[in-house]
Amino acid sequence: MTNDAERTELSDLVRERRAELGLSLRALAARCIDPEGTDEPLWKFAVLNRLERGLPVIPPKLPELRALAAGLDTHLLIVQGAAGWQFMGIEAAWESSMRERTLLEGYLALSSADQDRVRSIIRAWGSVDRTLD
Repeated sequence: MTNDAERTELSDLVRERRAELGLSLRALAARCIDPEGTDEPLWKFAVLNRLERGLPVIPPKLPELRALAAGLDTHLLIVQGAAGWQFMGIEAAWESSMRERTLLEGYLALSSADQDRVRSIIRAWGSVDRTLD
């Protein structure tokens, strides 16, 4: 497993997605409004700047992750996954449609073929009808 100090998944996501959208840090901060909360942005320029630069920040809570997903115009699960990896060392395996995921210790250390096998298992498990008659 990677040293926690070296994890930058959320930082990388923010930096890369912001560049794709052509936003300044201030513009991104203004867009980071929790769709389930108030109309006030939950991220400040300074915190986003620290995050992008890989400097220490307080790990975001769910409302802040929803706001960041809205600001980055991306799915909440993507932001949650990146935050989980960066701040808590959680390695998530996703099947290709992004509808099913699992947490698996050591997932990143698996070979590419073994990661493919894990995703196939997730996909198969997700297609099982588990409703009660």
